[in-house]
Amino acid sequence: MGTTGPATPVIALARAALREPFSRRARAELWFCLAGVATGLAVLVVLVALLVPGTAESVARAVTIVAVLVPLALATGAARRLGEAQRRLAGWLLGERVAPPPPKRPGRGLAGRLVAGLRDGPGWRALTYTLLQLPMAAAGLYAAFLWAGGLADLTYPFWWGLFRNHPPGVRLSPVLAATPFPGRALHVATYPGTFAAFGVGVAMVLAAPWVTGAVVAGDRWLLRGLLGQGRLAERVRDLEQTRALAVDDAAALLRQVERDLHDGAQIRLATLAMHLGMAREKLGGDGDPPDVAAARELVDSAHRSAKDALAELRDLARGIHPPVLDNGLADALATLAAGSAIPVGLTTDIPDRPTPAIETIAYFCAAELLANAAKHSLAGRIDLRATGRDGRLLLSVSDDGAGGADPGGSGLSGLAQRVSTVDGRLRVASPPGGPTRVTVELPLRA
Repeated sequence: MGTTGPATPVIALARAALREPFSRRARAELWFCLAGVATGLAVLVVLVALLVPGTAESVARAVTIVAVLVPLALATGAARRLGEAQRRLAGWLLGERVAPPPPKRPGRGLAGRLVAGLRDGPGWRALTYTLLQLPMAAAGLYAAFLWAGGLADLTYPFWWGLFRNHPPGVRLSPVLAATPFPGRALHVATYPGTFAAFGVGVAMVLAAPWVTGAVVAGDRWLLRGLLGQGRLAERVRDLEQTRALAVDDAAALLRQVERDLHDGAQIRLATLAMHLGMAREKLGGDGDPPDVAAARELVDSAHRSAKDALAELRDLARGIHPPVLDNGLADALATLAAGSAIPVGLTTDIPDRPTPAIETIAYFCAAELLANAAKHSLAGRIDLRATGRDGRLLLSVSDDGAGGADPGGSGLSGLAQRVSTVDGRLRVASPPGGPTRVTVELPLRA
């Protein structure tokens, strides 16, 4: 029997904590954090250089220099270029795609460029972001200290015997080991004490990715708020993209319906008309004797064509709007689960019924995901879950298959585009070896 109860999430959390220091995300966040430390230190050096030697005259000089440098940075676009470099770094290391702000309006002449720079809101925000790298660098420096100090502590039991092999009776000064508190060190005087340093190092290395992640999360928040288009402009851009996707999706659906009608039902009906015309000829006319047997065979063929055309039209109508959705999304998902080639465990909890458009999108997403799992996952079981909470519909499909699903593939990317037209999101977690979990989040109203 499998493990159940409170121990299961504890074990999962422990495994995640042990794996996190070796994950690709931890390495990327550490590099981004170190880049932020370098930027913050550069800002600190500039500020200190302006204030040295610290007299009242130097402070006045610093204020004067800052009053000149700030407009110069805005007028020349240096602040924007710094922001662009930071956005590229975030995209390269973190996969954080921040849309650039609108271009600066050019000014004529030196005075015009200066005025345009002072009125450049994105330039001011980029300059603010650069200055805020100073306190962010302090937090990033602590995260780097946890990494470096923890890794150094892990080495104590291995090198102690090489450098502390003094004769008996000789008393050496204790060696300092790092602790999570930079102002307080651990004094190691004996070999057993190295294992205490080792334990502290393990704790620091396990905590370092989470501290680094918190620092990077704060930097992401500043990045989106200060180096992007702004919330209103970004929202307008998202709406424009989703509108374009909706128009393209509707046009593609109409083309598909036209192809299905032309290649299926239209041909069936044309064949039906041809068979009926031939049957009429076989029944005779102008005194010709009727060929009843041949006419009956043609009528039978026309009857089969009529039934095939009806079946194709029924399938086409079901593809546009499945009739089972009239009874609600839960019944529609139960029908999908019952028809799956792989056993499906279904859980539904939708207190408030979504709008028809949302139900249709959720139904087709579930159908596509179940079909993909049956074709590619090599799974023995699929879990389908649909819940409605706080005005959102969460649809998840998970399997115990081989994993390795590509979010950028045509199937999943097409689903992501369809979901985005109603401000929904699609998330894919499919490491090599499995399991695969695809989550679709949709609003209940659209």
